[in-house]
Amino acid sequence: MIKDSKVEEIKVLIEELNSASEAYYKYDREIMSNFEYDEKYDRLVFLEKETGTVFANSPTQNVGYETLAELPKEKHPKKMLSLDKTKEIEELKSWLKDKEGILSWKLDGLTMVLTYEDGKLVKAVTRGNGEIGEVITNNARVFANLPLNIKYKGKVVLRGEAIIRYSDFEKINNEIPEADAKYKNPRNLCSGSVRQLNNRITKERNVMFYAFSLVEGEDVGNSEYARREWLKEQGFEVVYGVKVNAGNITEVIKDFQNRIGSMDEPSDGLVLTYDDIDYGKSLGATSKFPKNAIAFKWKDEIRETVLREIEWSASRTGLINPIAIFDPVELEGTTVSRASVHNVSILKDLKLGIGDSITVYKANMIIPQIAENLTASGNLKIPDKCPVCEQNTVLKKDVEAEMLYCVNKSCPAKMLKNFSLFVSRDAMNIEGLSEATIEKFIQLGILKEPADFFRLQQYKEQIVQRSGFGEKSYNNLIESIENAKKTTPRRLLYGLGIKGIGAGTAALISGKNNDDWNKIINLSKEELLQIEGVGETLADAFVEFFENEETKNIARRVADKVTFKEIEVREQKFNGLTVVITGSLENFSGRKELKEIIEMGGGKVAGSVSSNTDYLINNDTASKSAKNKKAVELGIEIISEKDFMERFQINA
Repeated sequence: MIKDSKVEEIKVLIEELNSASEAYYKYDREIMSNFEYDEKYDRLVFLEKETGTVFANSPTQNVGYETLAELPKEKHPKKMLSLDKTKEIEELKSWLKDKEGILSWKLDGLTMVLTYEDGKLVKAVTRGNGEIGEVITNNARVFANLPLNIKYKGKVVLRGEAIIRYSDFEKINNEIPEADAKYKNPRNLCSGSVRQLNNRITKERNVMFYAFSLVEGEDVGNSEYARREWLKEQGFEVVYGVKVNAGNITEVIKDFQNRIGSMDEPSDGLVLTYDDIDYGKSLGATSKFPKNAIAFKWKDEIRETVLREIEWSASRTGLINPIAIFDPVELEGTTVSRASVHNVSILKDLKLGIGDSITVYKANMIIPQIAENLTASGNLKIPDKCPVCEQNTVLKKDVEAEMLYCVNKSCPAKMLKNFSLFVSRDAMNIEGLSEATIEKFIQLGILKEPADFFRLQQYKEQIVQRSGFGEKSYNNLIESIENAKKTTPRRLLYGLGIKGIGAGTAALISGKNNDDWNKIINLSKEELLQIEGVGETLADAFVEFFENEETKNIARRVADKVTFKEIEVREQKFNGLTVVITGSLENFSGRKELKEIIEMGGGKVAGSVSSNTDYLINNDTASKSAKNKKAVELGIEIISEKDFMERFQINA
């Protein structure tokens, strides 16, 4: 188990080095000295070579990104069947009989088959429909915790689950301002992330992989448990599992149940597998299910309550979502009184009506849901007026579901959400404007479009008297607005609230077009699709926004009020170059700004000096730091910030 401990050391080193790099480049903070960083980096390189184990998120790796036109399909050598299910512990005992089993989490993600040859990952295929899956090999290479290389050089085939953790799911959703654009659950997000045509997006989503079955590999005996331990030794994270028998399985299930509330990995139950592999195989399979394993679904804690109200919540895109309000009930240790109904189709299927007796539960013991409508009165009327502006609504069919929309372009709900996005930190960064304050300004009639923020000084008396602002608050607001007039095209692009254009995408589009506003607003669909990370839907929304006369004029009127601070970087001027930045900078707000300039120009900024480094930027070129010493040893040019800017014609 020496190898196993070294693999664990590799994981610790990766986490420490990546944390140090993030603090250094993203937040301009040093949490580790250059000397310590280099020592740990060298140790990591040594361990990777010694063990043959290399993870995709290792700072030693520079995984190439790839964009595909479509995902190729591949037929599985053997059909991947679903598992039979039960909610009864006694049935599990009966199924086990006198055999030992492995009880594991049933992770809620995307099942995959991985193949390694000569110690290298050569193929990754999704389960698909069980018969035909999609080849996503290049995407698997950027999974956060997946080994790209393993020590065993024979052929290895394994199965596992790709997932996105709740913490990453919430982080990604929090960056999406539109309620209707947010992902419904981690599984849906994972499915979309794993199947991206551009694996840069996959990497950004922080997809994790957990192995649960070794199909082919080194002969380690007839034990499922032993095979999983062997997978651990190769560097794979394995789904948590415990050996059980009919005598202890009840207590073990209770332990799993106690753990689920604090789990970061999404789970929708447990899986029981025979430890004796040959015995499990001898049982064969039905046309639907294998007989060597069975799934256990939690017996949901269900409570009966009374539906009191349907709250219709409007978003900035016009989508109006139904939310059920009911008498409070205790579920899984918490009090709940609200549950999303998601859309009109579900509301109709449930035949909901005010005063109906309903049953509610927590899906996967976490998310409140309506299970059943016991009285099914169906007396609920779908509103034909928006609950905010009282203008007409319309029902639209999106895929298979009916959605309710407000058709009023001037709906205050749309305006409020749009304006909140416009003034947010990553957009125009106007401080002192909460949603409550913006709502008051809308009610006063002084905010009708984004450009109106730059006219607020005309309404000093109304603002001070009616909004609760004091003189000082007003002056601070006007000062913040004046500061916001000096901005960048990427900030304004994000602030306009074009559907699908988040802060990162706005920066990407703007950077790829040299932050030239006139060029950006006239981009064609074909030009947008040439940018990695921009797909059909996003490109269509972008072009539609700037071709529509109304929204185009809104954008023009804002642009007329601001002065752009454009980053003058010629496209691909750093193409193929790897740069390391160390020490303090004099001409940039932090390393992050210079890093963005280099990356937008086609270069890469690394955390440590290696033989792949082209330049080490350090204003103290004669320093005896570890990075400088390494650069001298490897014959890498140490260049000052000023000389680097002059050589590549950078204007800060």
